[in-house]
Amino acid sequence: MRYMLLIYSDPAEWAKLSEAEQNATNMEYFAYQKEVEQRGVYLAGEPLEPITTATTVRVRNGKRLTTDGPFAETKEQLAGFYLLNCKNLDEALELAAKIPGSRVGSIEVRPIMEMNMPQS
Repeated sequence: MRYMLLIYSDPAEWAKLSEAEQNATNMEYFAYQKEVEQRGVYLAGEPLEPITTATTVRVRNGKRLTTDGPFAETKEQLAGFYLLNCKNLDEALELAAKIPGSRVGSIEVRPIMEMNMPQS
């Protein structure tokens, strides 16, 4: 089953880290990536640019409205994701706990809804 592991973190906490600590954390992410690839569960994953680069889109009464920034003001913000093909929720939770960001932020684990597209 496919699972989306959403990484939430507080950018202010990242900014408090020294350059050496940031580099060490990045190396942990590279090691994590290698592990999930070697286990054969990795499908995709990417870090996201800072929340200041986000644009929120809404359509109201047929009109597109855009707002600079995130949908909601929160301390923890979506920082990146992994898409993994795990055998079950237990494996997804095990791998989520290994993501370096889980120590200072949170990892939301969500199963992907499998939908069958109608045939044309």
